[in-house]
Amino acid sequence: MSDEARVAASERAALGFRPLYRQVKDVLVRRIADGVWAAGGALPSEPDIAADLGVSHGTVRKALDELAAENLVVRRQGKGTYVARHDEERILFQFFKLIPDAGGRRFPDSRILGVEVREADADATRILNLRKGARVVAIERVRMLADTVCIYERIVLPKALFPGIEKRDLPNNLYELYRAEFAVTIARATERLKAVSASRREAKHLDVAVGAPLLAVDRTALAIDGAPVEWRVSLCRTDAVHYLSDLR
Repeated sequence: MSDEARVAASERAALGFRPLYRQVKDVLVRRIADGVWAAGGALPSEPDIAADLGVSHGTVRKALDELAAENLVVRRQGKGTYVARHDEERILFQFFKLIPDAGGRRFPDSRILGVEVREADADATRILNLRKGARVVAIERVRMLADTVCIYERIVLPKALFPGIEKRDLPNNLYELYRAEFAVTIARATERLKAVSASRREAKHLDVAVGAPLLAVDRTALAIDGAPVEWRVSLCRTDAVHYLSDLR
């Protein structure tokens, strides 16, 4: 039996006792995570996937419906289903929620302030589910809308998942870098919002007074397999922007 046949047989055997479409979804997610289907590439047709896994066309469609709702795949009328890319448009609508009060979504520019490798502190160890003493990469940057700095951001990554990232020129679109260079695809994130006062360092970079009110957005980003792979805290001026979340 070929390697491909053994993998397919293993996947079919994994379709156990959960609702069948959820099991099919798990198989499809694993294929995306393993790079069997590359970002931006087309998936096989629904009948082909159904035949491959030995399930009905309707079961595959229901699984793909959930993947589309989670922004992991994109359906294009008359063309098929594609693995979602972390392009600026997707990130803008799925992950970036600050909107200028004047209206109109726009992707922010970024400027790196510093990058360092250090031992994970207690919070990073807990949030990123790391072993004690694990190394992390800490990124500090500011983000601008219409050339005005409105976000001061601290990002923490497990070094084991992103070897050598601290030596790179970091682009504005980090999520696409994670996917393209380190095979880490951000599937979803959880955010906690809180009103805080600007520290001296935050005030300096945001050009506000020490103690000025800021919106803190504490985000944990999860990979396709559900593992936490990025922790970022964004401190935001809100005198000219607001946080917008579409509830559906």
